[in-house]
Amino acid sequence: MSDTLLIRNGRPMGGAAADVLIENGRIAAIGADLAGPGIAIEDAGGALVLPGLVEAHTHLDKSLWGMGWRPNDAGPRLIDKIDNERRLKRMIDIDPARQSARQVVLSVGHGSTHIRSHVDVDSDHGLWGIEGVMATRAAYADIVEMDIVAFPQSGLLRRPGTLELMHAAMKAGADVVGGLDPCAIDRDPKGHCDAIFALAQTYGKPLDIHLHEPGEMGAFSFDLIFERIRALGMKGQVVVSHAFCLGSPDRDLVDPLIEQIVELDIGIMTTGPASRPAPPVRRLVELGVRVCSGSDGIRDTWGPYGNADMLERAMLVGLRNNFRRDDEVEIAFHVCTQGGADVMRLDGYGLKVGAKADLIVVAGETITHATVARPARKLVIKHGKVVARDGLCIRSAP
Repeated sequence: MSDTLLIRNGRPMGGAAADVLIENGRIAAIGADLAGPGIAIEDAGGALVLPGLVEAHTHLDKSLWGMGWRPNDAGPRLIDKIDNERRLKRMIDIDPARQSARQVVLSVGHGSTHIRSHVDVDSDHGLWGIEGVMATRAAYADIVEMDIVAFPQSGLLRRPGTLELMHAAMKAGADVVGGLDPCAIDRDPKGHCDAIFALAQTYGKPLDIHLHEPGEMGAFSFDLIFERIRALGMKGQVVVSHAFCLGSPDRDLVDPLIEQIVELDIGIMTTGPASRPAPPVRRLVELGVRVCSGSDGIRDTWGPYGNADMLERAMLVGLRNNFRRDDEVEIAFHVCTQGGADVMRLDGYGLKVGAKADLIVVAGETITHATVARPARKLVIKHGKVVARDGLCIRSAP
């Protein structure tokens, strides 16, 4: 395949019509009449040219996509869903390699060029999930880049042997140390935080911590996270996912947390949840906090929803935050693109000369129009190559 590609007659970031010239996997020029002899050309037909979407929080190892419909019968509590999922994994063969490949192909078709996946590590299944998703990462490296988070979904300390498995996952090549609800799941907040920060220090890796804990409980866990970031010099190396406690209406509780999040450069991930308090996206972004989003679970044992479309996720984040004006909806789009890149510390991301050519071409009059209409992506480009066309990935899945 040619190392040069011209996207002709597109509108970069919704602006005036221009060509985008790609050479050796990077954007070489943006301007008028860039065509030359022997250059492969894709005509955008006046569509938007945008940076690739960033799926910054999902669980590739757990999707039921392509396995037929399974009625959901999980109990109402978080721990009920965790235990139900662990029981069903082997029973119905939720094979992590197969299922992660299916979700990756779906995600790329919708325009995601980067994915961060939290992958279960537990004493029942060992490194089954890590090994399966790593196989998918290697097999599909030509169409997507992936971060793997070693994630103790069933608890880290409450299930003996899990901490040792977390060490094994990091040695095997996981990129990020995961954590989960130090109070509510492990019921040993100091022990849990000490353990995950020690893992991060041992392997020189960042942290991404699920924090579903509400209100004062979540604020207490945040305080433990803050003090360890300061003590260990880990400013800018921690992400807190969900962070429901930041959605509390009690400003006396929330404001001091946000002040420290800004000070310590903590990234925040929100899915724009319908049933829980949610972090105030606009306020965080305006304060300079790195805010990202993700699909979370996609059609899994937790719930039937999700399709890996990060434009749809931007719409959901906008709805949850009551974004109505175009400039507000563009904040939600930012969260699902540049915000995700900032959280994942992606080098060379964006729509500018010199950046990596990870792009989408999508119909729409403006970014807001594309976000709310969510038409099929005309083109998805990764490493300067077309990897999806009209919503369909060029690669297949098992």
